[in-house]
Amino acid sequence: MHFIYNLGITLYGVAIALASLFSNKARLRYAGGRAAVDEMRRRRTPGERYIWFHAASLGEFEQGRALMERLRASHPEYKIALTFFSPSGYEVRKGYAGADVVTYLPLDRPRNVRAFLDALQPEMAVFVKYEYWGNFLFSLKERGVRTYVVSAIFRPDQVFFRPYGGLFVRMLGCFTKIYVQDERSRQLLSGVGIESVEVAGDTRFDRVADIVRRAEELPVAAAFAGEGRPVVVAGSTWPQDEELLARFISVNKDHLRMIIVPHEVSPSRISELCSRLRCSFALYTQTTPEEAGKADCLVVDTVGILSSLYRYGRVAYVGGGFGAGIHNTLEAAVWGIPVVWGPNYHKFKEAEGLAACGGGCAVASYRQMEDALNRLLTDSAAGASAGEYVRSKTGATDKILAELF
Repeated sequence: MHFIYNLGITLYGVAIALASLFSNKARLRYAGGRAAVDEMRRRRTPGERYIWFHAASLGEFEQGRALMERLRASHPEYKIALTFFSPSGYEVRKGYAGADVVTYLPLDRPRNVRAFLDALQPEMAVFVKYEYWGNFLFSLKERGVRTYVVSAIFRPDQVFFRPYGGLFVRMLGCFTKIYVQDERSRQLLSGVGIESVEVAGDTRFDRVADIVRRAEELPVAAAFAGEGRPVVVAGSTWPQDEELLARFISVNKDHLRMIIVPHEVSPSRISELCSRLRCSFALYTQTTPEEAGKADCLVVDTVGILSSLYRYGRVAYVGGGFGAGIHNTLEAAVWGIPVVWGPNYHKFKEAEGLAACGGGCAVASYRQMEDALNRLLTDSAAGASAGEYVRSKTGATDKILAELF
C-alpha cells in the first residue's frame, strides 16, 4: 500500500510538471516545491529552535494564524517556519512577518522529505485543518517530532473511514494529538482506533475576533458607507454570485449601496465584474473618499482588506456557494451583521451554525437572494445573533497553546 501511495505521489508530481507548461498556478507550485529545500537551508540559522506550521492554502493559514501569533508572543525562544502547498496561499503570504521562513511544501516523496526535515530540524510540527502527507508524517514520527493537527474536521465519506483506508488511518496515528472541531469528528476517529483526539473547537473564531480588535479605518470605504444608504458587503465573489448581485444593486440602488470584493482581482476579472454593473461604481484603488461617496457600488480591486470591509456593512453576502463551496462567513459575522450565502454550504460547519442561530441563511436563486437581503437589512436581531455565535465559539487557540506547552 505504501508503494501505491508513493507511485500516486510520483504521478501527481508528473501531472504538476506537465500542467506547469500551460498554467501559471501550476508553474508556481512546481518551481516553488523544487526550491523549498534550498530556501530552507538558506534561511535557517544553525542552533535556532523551530516550530513548523503547514497550511494548504490561504484559508488554512488564516485558520492557524491566531495560534502562530500567540505562540510567537508567548514563546519567543522559538522561530516559526510556515509552508504552503497552494500558490493561492504562498503568493499572498510569502512576506508574512509572523513567520521567520515561508516556503512551499516540497512534494511528498521520501527524498524530498528527508532533505526538507534535515534542513529544518523542527522541534514541533502543526498542520492546520487537513492535508495528510504520508511520508512527512511517518518521518516526523520516526524522528520523534511532536506533531499535531488543529481545527480538524472529519466526515463519514472521507477515505479514513472506507474499507481501503488503512494506510490513511496509519497516517493519522502519527499525530501526537489531533484537535478536532466537534464531537462527531472525535467519534469517527475513535471508530477506526484513533484515540489521541480532543474536541478543542475551531481556531478561526479566535482569528476573526483578533481582526476586530486590530482593524483600522479604511477612509474610502468609510466615506462610501457614510453616505446614508445601508450597505451590503459582498465578499469573495465569483461570476455566478456577481450576476445575481449586479441585478440586485441595479434594482435597489435608490435605497442601498453595495461593496463587491471578488475572489480574484486580476484586471480581466475586475473588467468582467464592472461590465455587469448597471449603476454608478468606483474602483477602490482608483478613487478618493469624496468620489466614492457619490457611487452606488464600490468595486474592490485589491487584496487583504476584506475582513475589515465587513465593518461597513448592514448585511454581508459571502461568495462561492454557487460553485465549489462558500468562503469565510465568520469574517463577516464577527462584526455583528447577518450573512447570506449560496446553496453549496453543507460541508461548512460554521455556516450551519449561523443558519441555526438565525444569524444567516442560504439562497439558491435571485428571488431568494433579494428576499433575504431585503429582510435582513432591517433585522437587527439577526446581526446580534451572528455576533454572539462567533463570540460563543472563541477560545480554541488558547486551549491548544496551553496544551502544546
